Amino acid sequence: MSVSDPIIEQRPLLVDPAHPPLTVLDPVLARVYAARGIDDPALLGRRLQELLPDSQMKGVPAAVARLLTALEQRQKILIVGDFDCDGATSTSVALLGLRMLGAAEVEYLVPNRFEYGYGLSPEIVEVASRSRPDLVITVDNGISSIEGVARANALGIDVIVTDHHLAGAELPEACAIVNPNQPGCDFIAKSTCGVGVIFYVLIALRRALNERGWFNGQAPNLASLLDLVALGTVADVVPLERNNRALVWQGLQRIRAGQARPGLLALIEVSGRRRDRIVASDLGFAIAPRLNAAGRLEDMSIGIECLLEENYDRALSMARELDELNRERRGIEQEMQQQALELLGQLSLNDRELPFGLCLYDEYWHQGVIGILASRIKERVYRPVIAFAPGDAGEIKGSARSINGFHIRDGLDAVAAKHPGLLKKFGGHAMAAGLTIAAEDLAAFSDAFDAEVRRQLDADDLTQRILTDGELPEAAFSMELAEALRNAGPWGHQFPEPLFEGRFHLLQQRIVGQRHLKLVVMPEGGTLALDAIAFNVDTLVWPDESVQKVRLVYRLDVNEFRGQRSLQLMVDWIGVE
Repeated sequence: MSVSDPIIEQRPLLVDPAHPPLTVLDPVLARVYAARGIDDPALLGRRLQELLPDSQMKGVPAAVARLLTALEQRQKILIVGDFDCDGATSTSVALLGLRMLGAAEVEYLVPNRFEYGYGLSPEIVEVASRSRPDLVITVDNGISSIEGVARANALGIDVIVTDHHLAGAELPEACAIVNPNQPGCDFIAKSTCGVGVIFYVLIALRRALNERGWFNGQAPNLASLLDLVALGTVADVVPLERNNRALVWQGLQRIRAGQARPGLLALIEVSGRRRDRIVASDLGFAIAPRLNAAGRLEDMSIGIECLLEENYDRALSMARELDELNRERRGIEQEMQQQALELLGQLSLNDRELPFGLCLYDEYWHQGVIGILASRIKERVYRPVIAFAPGDAGEIKGSARSINGFHIRDGLDAVAAKHPGLLKKFGGHAMAAGLTIAAEDLAAFSDAFDAEVRRQLDADDLTQRILTDGELPEAAFSMELAEALRNAGPWGHQFPEPLFEGRFHLLQQRIVGQRHLKLVVMPEGGTLALDAIAFNVDTLVWPDESVQKVRLVYRLDVNEFRGQRSLQLMVDWIGVE
C-alpha cells in the first residue's frame, strides 16, 4: 500500500494584513489573522458579553418553564448523558449548575456503551425509572431518541432534550427540545456542542429564577463552570467560530488562574501539562483522551466522578486511574492499528485502488477504540473510513471518520434511503458518525458506502491538502513569536493553529520515546540550528542517515524541560527533498 504525499498550499488571505489595526501586530501574526478572516483582534470574540443571547435558541423558554416547575416543586431530576468527553462535561455542568441554582435532588445516569449503546433508549429509560425521576434531561444526546422519549412519556416521566447532533425527519415528543441544529432554530452558532447547549439552558434558567426572587442575595456565578464548557467544546472538535472561541477562551483563563474543578486540575497534573500555560490543544490532546478512556474501555462514570469531586487528593487518585486506562487504550489502539494496516497490505492495493469509502472489520476489535482507529487509518489513506467491531448478537457497530467534502452523517442517510433496512441505526456529524448494521450485511454495506462516496467525490478529492501560513524568514524563529502565537487563539477546528512550512538541512536525527523523531535542522540558506520533533513516526522509515534535506510542515512552540525554555518546531509532516 502506498499513499501519495499531500499537496502543501498557503492559506489565502481573507483580509488585508497591511490595514490597521493589524499593522500594530507582528507581521507574521497579522498574516495569520488575515488568513482566518480577522481584520481586528477585537473581533476574536473573547468576552462573555459578546456571547449570542439564549433567546435565539429554540426550545429554551419551554425548557426553562419545565425546570422552574421542577425546582419550585422540589421534583427529582435525572441527567442522562453520553460516554464521551462532551457527554461527561455536559453531565457534570448540568448536575453542578442545577445544584447551584437550588435543585433539591439531581442525579445522573450514563448508559454503558457496551450494554445499552448510545442515547435515551427504551432500555435505559427502564433503568432510569427505577429511581422514580419526575424529569429526565438528556445532554449531548436525545434528538434521535424517538422510542426512548415515548417510553418515558408512557411511564409518566417528562423529558427535556438538550443536544446538538443533526435532527432526523422525526423529532421525539419531549416537553422541550433545545438543539441549535433542529428545524426552525435561529441560533446562528450551529457548532455549539452538547456542553455549550446545556450551559445556555442554565443561563436562561438563572435569569428566570432571579426575576422571581428565587435567590437570597446574589445569584450564583455560572461562569465557574466554563472550565468544563471549554474542555467539552475543544474535545468534541466542533468549529471554533466566534461564540465557541469566547466560551473556550474564558474557560482557559479560569484554568490558568487555578479557578477550575479539582478533577480537571488533577487531570492536567497527571498529563504533565502546566496549568498556568494551558492552551486549547492541551485540552484536546492531553486532557480529553484521559477522560474519554473511561467511556471507551469501562464506564464514563469514573470520568464524571473525577470532574464532580470537590477534594483534590481524591480527584488526583481518580485522575491517575483515568491515566492508566488511557495507557491501556493506547496499547489496544496501536495493536488494532497495526492489524488494520496489515489487512490493507494483504489486499495488495495502492492508494488509487483502495475503495473511496473504506470499511474495515475484525472480530477481535474493541468497540471503544474503533473511532480512534478509523481516525488513524483515515490519516494514512485520506478517505472516509468506517471501522467495525462486534456488537450485540448478529450485529456489528461502526465508527466513521470523514474528510473534507464528504458529510459522513448525510452520506449514511443517503445509503439508508437507497437501501432500506441496511442500517439499523446511525447518527453523527459532518466528520464523525456511528452506526449499527447486521454482521451478514457488511459486504453489501461496504459496496453501498463506497458507491455513495464515489458519487460525491472524485480521485482528486482523495489527495490530502495541507494549508499552511507560508514560510518563515530565519529572523522569525524566536521565542517571542512562539509565545505570541501560542496566546493568540484559542485555536481549534476551522480556526486552526498557525502552521508553517519550509525546507531545511537535516543535521541530526534520532528516535526518542520509542516512536518520536528528534531532529536538529537548519533553514535552507540560513545559519540557525533549530530543535524539532515529529511524534509517532514510522520507525521503518526514520531515522534515515542518507537523508540530508527535508521539507517540514510545523508549528512554533516553546519546549520546557527541567526549568529550561527553548524554541522547538513541532513537526506535523515531514518529506524528503
